[in-house]
Amino acid sequence: MSLTEKYLSQQSSDILAGLRNADKFWKAIKEGKIEPDRVVAKNQEKLDKYDTDVVICGGTLGILLGASLQQTGWQVTLIEKGVLEGREQEWNISRQELEVFLELKLLTKAELDRAIATEYNPARVSFLGGKEVWVKDVLNIGVDPVYLLEILKQKFIKAGGNLLENSAFETATVHPDGVAIVAGETKLTTRLLIDAMGHFSPIVKQFRNGIKPDAVCVVVGSCAKGYTENSTGDLIYSFTPIINNCQYFWEAFPARDGRTTYMFSYLDAHFQRPSLEYFMEEYLRLLPEYQNIELEQLQFERFLFGFFPAYHNSPLTIPCDRLLPIGDSAGGQSPVSFGGFGAMIRHLKRLTDGVSEALRTDSLSSKDLALLQPYQPNISVTWLFQQTMSVGVNKNPDPNQINNLMSGVFAVMDKLGDGVLKPFLQDVIQFVPLAKTLPLVNPKLVLPIIPQVGINPLVNWLVHYFNLALYSGLYPLGKSLKPIADNLSTKQQYFYHRWLDAWQYGSGKDYHQ
Repeated sequence: MSLTEKYLSQQSSDILAGLRNADKFWKAIKEGKIEPDRVVAKNQEKLDKYDTDVVICGGTLGILLGASLQQTGWQVTLIEKGVLEGREQEWNISRQELEVFLELKLLTKAELDRAIATEYNPARVSFLGGKEVWVKDVLNIGVDPVYLLEILKQKFIKAGGNLLENSAFETATVHPDGVAIVAGETKLTTRLLIDAMGHFSPIVKQFRNGIKPDAVCVVVGSCAKGYTENSTGDLIYSFTPIINNCQYFWEAFPARDGRTTYMFSYLDAHFQRPSLEYFMEEYLRLLPEYQNIELEQLQFERFLFGFFPAYHNSPLTIPCDRLLPIGDSAGGQSPVSFGGFGAMIRHLKRLTDGVSEALRTDSLSSKDLALLQPYQPNISVTWLFQQTMSVGVNKNPDPNQINNLMSGVFAVMDKLGDGVLKPFLQDVIQFVPLAKTLPLVNPKLVLPIIPQVGINPLVNWLVHYFNLALYSGLYPLGKSLKPIADNLSTKQQYFYHRWLDAWQYGSGKDYHQ
């Protein structure tokens, strides 16, 4: 019996069957056998009326935007295929990122404090053979999803929001003046349909048209009690060389139910890549060495597994009016991050303001809505980072190549200080910190990576790097034009605000220490 079978079969839920079902999906993706859904159609007849301003499909993260829009004054319907409730596993985030809940008046200070389940300091960054770097106040807050989603759900309903639980999205028909939606037994019409159903949304599957992701982050882990040391965390840590063309990275966070540990690896979707069950077996094999404890000493509360696809063609633009993907559905997160809660929180105010303005000015065409999910060079430059942390199938690099490079890069950023290090660790790439870091990295660490990455990705990266510098300059220039923009028509102001948002977020200027 494998370690995976031994420990996962001890859980009350059939988590082992869930792992193997996820593996079937992962196998289908690797083999290019994902059939696109056909759930969105067009109809040239007018609806002449609609039931609600906005329908959001996918409640787990959709409730964040739904509650904000409803509070702003729009009539919102939220569709969730099951019961809208949070999971037991905490979401880790930095405290300053949570301030948006207060800014948008979604939570009171007391409610936000109650939503915080755990807080710890410091966190470690370290790679095999390198020095340990310790940072404070980065991803050190564990948010309780059960409480957070329940309080937002109550406020959403109290404000007049319409919540349809146990109503799986089925189809959407786009008309010139609205969208007709079928979800279970419910039929309704809306001015705008927002897809918050995640990476594997049926709408996303239709418009991705079955193409394989360009990159994947595979994650396995657990939450367990019994650890002797649980006061600090790891943001990214490695203690092994490249194994089976995979570099294993680790994360660890103190949690309310014990200690959460993850092992993750950056891959492509080549058909020879290992299964999730293989990664879970490796995780359990190496966990004792990582945490200096035997598996028999641990009481596993739950196991976690999944994979996060990333596409060069992101954020996804849907060639239909009145349909907007957000969050993981849009694929706008960095290929080196897990997306999800943190990425949604970062853009919550921008999306609230942008969607509201789109509704006010009737800017609901495909081109208008595409401006709400713009190209962001600070995200695009991270594709090269993802490639330097992954190894192609049948490649034979130096087993410590990735560890050596990562150690060198983080040693430089540590010397440059928190102003360089902290934004990077929160997936915010800014031009000046990046420009300070790159010249100081030892060329002997970089040169071996070039054959692995290839010339074309390097050229593409230079384009994004140039655009990062350009956006960094355009944002303050754009802000200075506000007195002129105030005299524009409301439609023209919509375009001005969207470009200003693109320059701000695309240059990392939205980040606040």
